[in-house]
Amino acid sequence: MTLFFYILIGCITFVAFLHTWVKKEFDRSRTVLINKPKAEVYGYIRQLQLQPNWLPWFESRTGVILKFKGEEGKEGATLYWRMQHKYFEEEGIERITKIKPGMVLETQFFFLKPHKTYFESYMAVKELDDERTKLLWGIRGTHRFPASVLSMFFDFNGRLEQNIEEGLENIKFNLENR
Repeated sequence: MTLFFYILIGCITFVAFLHTWVKKEFDRSRTVLINKPKAEVYGYIRQLQLQPNWLPWFESRTGVILKFKGEEGKEGATLYWRMQHKYFEEEGIERITKIKPGMVLETQFFFLKPHKTYFESYMAVKELDDERTKLLWGIRGTHRFPASVLSMFFDFNGRLEQNIEEGLENIKFNLENR
């Protein structure tokens, strides 16, 4: 019994060491060029109700429940979602926290299920000419325990970058093909 106790304490100490040692903060972003005017691009991205059309994490989910609150595209507007993933239920809230009209949109994501976590999303548009716009989308946050330790073994940031790229390509496709 004593040996088991020492092994258990050793494992807990090792995991605690890994958590304190690993880098927890992340900030990932990508850009895309869209052949549409800046105003049209910004008008599209600021609408929370359109996000299920381009956010990759809505694509493979079933039983999606969405609820919107507040004035669309304004600070304080929120999107609540609940949906079923293949293995678990997801639930969360997104809230618009900062707007610079025609330029920047910032939101906060609060995931309630399958585990509680939080991150910030930011989008910025820049006019290249009358019919071309550069769109930047980034996500920043902190990996909380146990995700901080798991991030040493699983490429969470790489998957996040892939989701950002897919989302940007979806926005580009939706805007250029309507």
